[in-house]
Amino acid sequence: MQDKELLEKIAKILQYSNAKSNNQLVNYQSTAELTEILDLNKQSTQDWAQLFVWVQQYLNYSPDTSHIGFANRMWSGANAPSILGEVIVALSNTSACTFESAPVATLMETYMLEQMLECVGFKQGEGQMTTGSSNANMIAMMVARNQASKDAKQQGLFNQKPLFAFVSDDAHYSLDKAVNILGIGTENLIKVPITKNGEMDALALDKAIGKVQKNDGIAFFVCATLGTTVRGAYDNIEKLIILKNKHHFWLHGDGAWGGAAVMSPILKAKFLTGIEQLDSFTMDFHKMLGSSLMCNFLLLNRQNLLSGTCADGDNSYIFRDNAVDLGVNSLQCGRRVDSLKWFLDWKFYSKQGFSDRVENYYQLAKFAEDFINVSSELEMVGKRTSFNVCFRFKVQEPNTFNQNLRNKLLKDEQALLALAYIEEKLVFRLLISNININQVKLTALLNRLINTGKALQGNG
Repeated sequence: MQDKELLEKIAKILQYSNAKSNNQLVNYQSTAELTEILDLNKQSTQDWAQLFVWVQQYLNYSPDTSHIGFANRMWSGANAPSILGEVIVALSNTSACTFESAPVATLMETYMLEQMLECVGFKQGEGQMTTGSSNANMIAMMVARNQASKDAKQQGLFNQKPLFAFVSDDAHYSLDKAVNILGIGTENLIKVPITKNGEMDALALDKAIGKVQKNDGIAFFVCATLGTTVRGAYDNIEKLIILKNKHHFWLHGDGAWGGAAVMSPILKAKFLTGIEQLDSFTMDFHKMLGSSLMCNFLLLNRQNLLSGTCADGDNSYIFRDNAVDLGVNSLQCGRRVDSLKWFLDWKFYSKQGFSDRVENYYQLAKFAEDFINVSSELEMVGKRTSFNVCFRFKVQEPNTFNQNLRNKLLKDEQALLALAYIEEKLVFRLLISNININQVKLTALLNRLINTGKALQGNG
């Protein structure tokens, strides 16, 4: 098949896919049923027709993440400008490791990082795009480790005082992975209790650090979770800054989800006061702000630390200009070009557009909470603190019932919702990150849940 014919066929498939968008959430099949339909063992050497069969099956049986009923993740259908960027990046097929291989992407990424440094308020900082906040959290911890133990990079952590990192009980599990990978050890990741609103208890953190120091350990890293995965709680940056000045640890902000509040002056003041004093900060643009997966950045509040931390070995065969080659500052060798979609989204929507979007999501979360509070069938599980709405259907044996309700909504192709535990309570975790949603559509979604729940009880 010639390139022109291939592109025309792809265009027709995309047009068909777009035409049916928002009509069907998912064509639900069990694992066994879908395995039989796909027939993945079928031979297809040089068979373009069969490849397009699988392409069409991929589209037919994957959830439509732009559908209003898709509220299962912290992301949804992508912004149109970033989709354009993804297509162009696939066609150009290059790596953003050096200026030579990706000159425009290099300048776009540099430009966007400068924009984010300004948004956050890091005056003399640096940054990089990473594969996601899990990776960014690990790199931030790696930088902190090497600052706390100057010989760690060359000599490892042998014969040194033990290092301890501190996170809240509700911090993301990527921090557990980070201490494993970096040789800190999972037993040296201290989980600090949270307050009733879900934020890290600063007094408990102070005591935990004191206990470690008393036993000759080094408290080298604290992660402030800025929008926890389940509750949406923000650790209090200002309280943590006081402890940072007292104990001299590296203070990182994991804003993978809630960091989007930095786009809005109102929400930044409400949730992120003191953010400019963090040592590092990460945020996913592919979540609330809608860029296509993946689109993440990590910022440091100092310069010239990323290259010293990440650069190792003889890389002279690839890097020619360390001043502009972005791969020097990365743990990756090959780097996917994610800057084009990021740049196009930024230019199309502008900071003000993203500010309006995040503020609208915040108001919709409040609307959902108010709806649930006056509902006779639903109840909030914990007070909403920001964007996350955690609730459940009120019944006897609520955990089992709400799990069954969630499964029925999916199998009936009505909604794909997220579940999570708050202590021992299984709850629906409503995450609003769909640019197409409004109060009318949100009301319809919640009413579908109520009606399905009533039917499941036998009251429908």
